Amino acid sequence: MKIATAAYPLDWFSDWTAYEAKITAWVEEAVAAQADLLVFPEYGTMELVSLAGEVAAAENDASIRAVSDLMDDVNALHQALVKKHQVHILGASAPVILPDRVVNRAQFHTPGGEMVHQDKIVMTMWEREPMGVTGQGPLKLLDTQLGTIAINICYDCQFPLLARAQAEADLLLVPSTTEAATGFWRVRIGARARALEAQCVSVVSSTVGPYPKLELMETSHGAGGIFCPPLPGKRHPRRGRREPARLDLCRGRPGRHPARPRCRHSSQPDPLDRDRGRPRPARTDRPQIAPRGVIDARSRTIRLKIARHGTM
Repeated sequence: MKIATAAYPLDWFSDWTAYEAKITAWVEEAVAAQADLLVFPEYGTMELVSLAGEVAAAENDASIRAVSDLMDDVNALHQALVKKHQVHILGASAPVILPDRVVNRAQFHTPGGEMVHQDKIVMTMWEREPMGVTGQGPLKLLDTQLGTIAINICYDCQFPLLARAQAEADLLLVPSTTEAATGFWRVRIGARARALEAQCVSVVSSTVGPYPKLELMETSHGAGGIFCPPLPGKRHPRRGRREPARLDLCRGRPGRHPARPRCRHSSQPDPLDRDRGRPRPARTDRPQIAPRGVIDARSRTIRLKIARHGTM
């Protein structure tokens, strides 16, 4: 399996045809490189505000409404592309206006015509105000021919319990947009940590570059990235050459991934749905803490020196 992940600059379009040509060109470039899965970033569709003009782009509510109104057309475009090229695409997320709230929604498209969305769970301060976007579950798993796929949109990947509730996933897709380089590194570190914890492959895509006509996306720092735990048989390149291990997500799992993709909720407890009024059960797996400066390890005691100004 080959994955194409985007470091995606936003453009200003004069008409819908220009946007359609851009997305088609990106998809065709990935297909030419024999990619099976294409991952676009968080809020990449905000460039469609250009079709509503600079006046709409200058006002937060108007820009969100302009983009939300075009999402049916965006989804239809992606569906046509996956059907034509027989690839899987995670489209760039967008603010979508629902009857009772605004959500940050990413749509996953399959060659068979299925379309499944994942909404962002945990909002950043920037999304809560001034965008007015709120989180919404549930967390989902999608069984496909490529493996079991989960989506954590940007900030979500920095909260381990969310990915833990999707622990059955083989692939964790992390579309992101971050204004500062520090935000990009938080997403990158979070994605690497989730790959290590869940022993899965995590894939980051990002918006990049300036977009001065839209205050909500004035500048973005980011990069694409694919992270996985160490693979058997792979040697560090500085220590000698060896054939790289082949990544086969379905090996040893006959019948796990049906030919027709299937969306389901995670079988793990959703950390957002717990009863907050119920007392937490006593933890029985907490390690016993030895006295300060003393560690018992395999029936022997090691005494450590304590720094003069503080604790260990």
